[in-house]
Amino acid sequence: MKIKLNSVAMKGEFEREVDHLIEFAHDRGMDLTLIEEMPLGAVPHDRAKSFLPLNTVRSDLETRWTLTPIEDSTGSPARYARVEETGGRIGFITPLSCDFCASCNRVRVSCTGHLYTCLGSDSSINLREALRGSSGNEQVEALIFDAIAHKPQRHSLSVATETVSGIGRHMSVLGG
Repeated sequence: MKIKLNSVAMKGEFEREVDHLIEFAHDRGMDLTLIEEMPLGAVPHDRAKSFLPLNTVRSDLETRWTLTPIEDSTGSPARYARVEETGGRIGFITPLSCDFCASCNRVRVSCTGHLYTCLGSDSSINLREALRGSSGNEQVEALIFDAIAHKPQRHSLSVATETVSGIGRHMSVLGG
């Protein structure tokens, strides 16, 4: 079984522990993926103060580790590098500092039957009614194709010094 460890990058403790995370994951044959904090859900703290762009993290890591870019594609928005000292793979998911929306091919279906074409948007299509009200797949397929055709070209999430613009839905509703 191949295990991938995800970690959300935040100012503070994460910055002091990231090298240990790399060693922990790679010593056990795991990939490590670093993810920028996204402004989703209730805001229990000032995300503008905790947000840590991964280009800053990567530059800092490159002072201690040799990161060689690799073209591995896992279907996720992560960009990967090999950590030469460990032989392990590290991924960087940068939804805010390096917008990857143009290449995003992800959609998500919630447990209530709503299709979301963007994690950074509250808009959705209700598939449950079409699934329950139709004996065939035509209506559901039409809804899905229409939703994909209108998939936003970018999200509206941002973390600025003074403001946080996010989504009221918690990450756990859809996953990452």
